Amino acid sequence: MFDDWSAADESSAYVFSSSDGEDSDGEVFLTPVNDIDLPSVSASNNDAMTLAAHRTKLGIFITMGLIIVLTLLLLYVDWCAWRIVRLPLSPFYLTRPFLISAFLVSFAGYVCVPIFRLFKFIHVIKQQGPPSHRTKKCTPTLGGLLFVPIGIIVAHVFASSSSTEVSGAAGATIAFAAVGLLSDILSLTNHWRVLPVLTEVLLQVAVGTWFSFWLDITSLSSPYGMKMLVPLPLGLVYLGRCYQLLTSFSFVSMGNGVKLADALDGLAGGTAALAFTGMSIAVLPVCSDLAIFGASMAGSCVGFLLHNRYKASIFMGHIGSLALGGGLAAMASCTGMFFPLLISSGIFVVESLSVIIQVLYWKITKSFRGAGWRFLRIPPFHYRLQLRGFREPNIVLGAYLISSILALLGGYVGLVSA
Repeated sequence: MFDDWSAADESSAYVFSSSDGEDSDGEVFLTPVNDIDLPSVSASNNDAMTLAAHRTKLGIFITMGLIIVLTLLLLYVDWCAWRIVRLPLSPFYLTRPFLISAFLVSFAGYVCVPIFRLFKFIHVIKQQGPPSHRTKKCTPTLGGLLFVPIGIIVAHVFASSSSTEVSGAAGATIAFAAVGLLSDILSLTNHWRVLPVLTEVLLQVAVGTWFSFWLDITSLSSPYGMKMLVPLPLGLVYLGRCYQLLTSFSFVSMGNGVKLADALDGLAGGTAALAFTGMSIAVLPVCSDLAIFGASMAGSCVGFLLHNRYKASIFMGHIGSLALGGGLAAMASCTGMFFPLLISSGIFVVESLSVIIQVLYWKITKSFRGAGWRFLRIPPFHYRLQLRGFREPNIVLGAYLISSILALLGGYVGLVSA
């Protein structure tokens, strides 16, 4: 969709490659920025090293703060869960899978990251990109292989062995991870070119359609699952067969939303952990087993953040970002909690809308005026913030704060709706 947008420009365009640390996983064409657009800073080597060390410490501080906040939140939810579910749940019902997943993923990272680097699972930073991106040219990718399987396995261990919802959500997550893995393999073996966008979207639509039909023929314990009803704070909304279309749309939109947010170090992983936590709270009265799945995936995300925080030692790649989007969509589809999903995943929604609006505005103005105009200077939205001079850890911190509020709001809306 960006081909016409960049080709019409007389100047050459930057191409940001996938999973190179500061970029989204899809290729995005950006116009070059003049020297006056970005602040110029002259500093000695000692000053530069001091600044880098300060940002690294800030990344550690942000990650540890997120882990503490999520742990305290889940402990509080476990403490008052009997008021929410009206059924006796085991102690630390959500906190245990969260912490165990986080610990296992963090440990696996220390073992597997050197192996990934040894086998050169590394994305090349394109020469057209900004020079600052080249500092991450030796960082390995395919980090989704670390945290996605652990999150799924821990969820199956703690949830009921006969939980149909957890099995379905795990299957959808693995299917989306397979699509992402195919794209990553092509990018590593075929001159760093990813899976064509249209092919990738069609595969996502196929997975979403399969999941919607699976829901239609499966008996779920969820009171709203595939009864064509969506719970809202004001009551239940009957969608009929539109429920299946909404399911497929959720899978495609969430998968691409997380992929676009996989830009700065720790941005996608942290916001996904918060979104999974919000969804776990929202679905707890509807399907307590599925809440375990969300808590386990949130824990795997924060465990991965210990290696993906600024400065990242590994990137999640398409396999990680698409799997997270598929898991979130599956939780909403099994319970009808699409509205809490929209709220909890607000960061992903903003990132997707910034790209959609940019492309539509460009094509509309091009058809009417002969030359396309840009609504934003650079999409997605985090690129705009970088051009405004915001530093990478500060952008991530702001996203975490906003996503925390949205996760709490989404969880509350889910509880009220249920």
